[in-house]
Amino acid sequence: MTNLNPTSLRNFNVFSARKAAAIATAALTSVLLAACGGGGETAFDDATAKSAAAPESTAKAATSTSIFYGANGRNTNGGAYDSTPVATQLAQLKDIGATIYRNDVYNLASAKVIAKMAQTMAASGVTVYPVILLGTGFSNEQDAYNAAYTLGAQVASTYKYKYYEVGNELEATALNGNVDGTSWTHYKNQPYVVARGVIRGLIAGVKSKDSTAKIVVNGTWLHYAFFQMLMDGSQPDGTRGHPTVSWDITAWHWYSDQGNMTRACGGTGCYDMLGVLHSFGKPVWLSEFGVRPNYGTDQQIANYMVGSMMMAQYQSVASKYNIQSIQAFELYDDNEGNFGLMKSDGQTTKPAYWSYKNFVATHPM
Repeated sequence: MTNLNPTSLRNFNVFSARKAAAIATAALTSVLLAACGGGGETAFDDATAKSAAAPESTAKAATSTSIFYGANGRNTNGGAYDSTPVATQLAQLKDIGATIYRNDVYNLASAKVIAKMAQTMAASGVTVYPVILLGTGFSNEQDAYNAAYTLGAQVASTYKYKYYEVGNELEATALNGNVDGTSWTHYKNQPYVVARGVIRGLIAGVKSKDSTAKIVVNGTWLHYAFFQMLMDGSQPDGTRGHPTVSWDITAWHWYSDQGNMTRACGGTGCYDMLGVLHSFGKPVWLSEFGVRPNYGTDQQIANYMVGSMMMAQYQSVASKYNIQSIQAFELYDDNEGNFGLMKSDGQTTKPAYWSYKNFVATHPM
């Protein structure tokens, strides 16, 4: 079939713009599916389309210490996020039962803004954590490492977060064309080592200020071989013995056009991507999941979000794959597109808001 390479709309280079380890290979064999098909997104649970009314009570979700249900924000990126008071965002998150809130950080000034927000929200039971954005516009791994180290240390010096997500879909910058990313041969060597330098530097910089930090790395689509190379010290030129990277949580980004995450089909075959991520031996997060704005009407988008290939699936298999958190992209519509649970005024709710809220209330974790 045609080689597919859908990725999230998030810009992985915002500000610049072989082999697997034996144990990972053995684990991945069990999750490779035999044939393509079944990865479409035309079906959703009719049951989720019933009512947009608020549930009678969200008290259980609102008081939970779980971080399973969350959302993305883009404070310091303009639009409704910057014009809507933190207290209002907090109230909205608590209303839908979201207890973890992911936000972009890309320099010291933005880090200070998110740190202040994190302190405010923590007092009310919502965990804010940063995704530290740095592009790959460096000539070599050492330069990338040095810049990333500085930024990581700056972010960690502003607030002691429990979690730090390092980079955003950096593996996609190293792909060698329209390929799946399931083999080390699918990546270019120079972009790979630069991306590795960014990730290593961000981790080291964070750890220099906060040795207890939990490190989150992320990717999307079928790009898992990139992370196998990070773990085993290999790289796309076939050489081994390079710096290895360790982290605490493997996060992934998944959107409606990518279909069923447990049967995702590309040119190299079909994969249970949740199984692949679980085989890394670390907790799994969906730090971005969302429905493309062109999927259909607002109600169809809302139905898909809570349906059998998104929230309902993730919640039902959470224990099987050790999924600890799923975070909707995003709270408000903004210049990324109309992905929001709410419109770009930061006030008007969309059907997805009520579907999300109702799902959380009726599926406590």
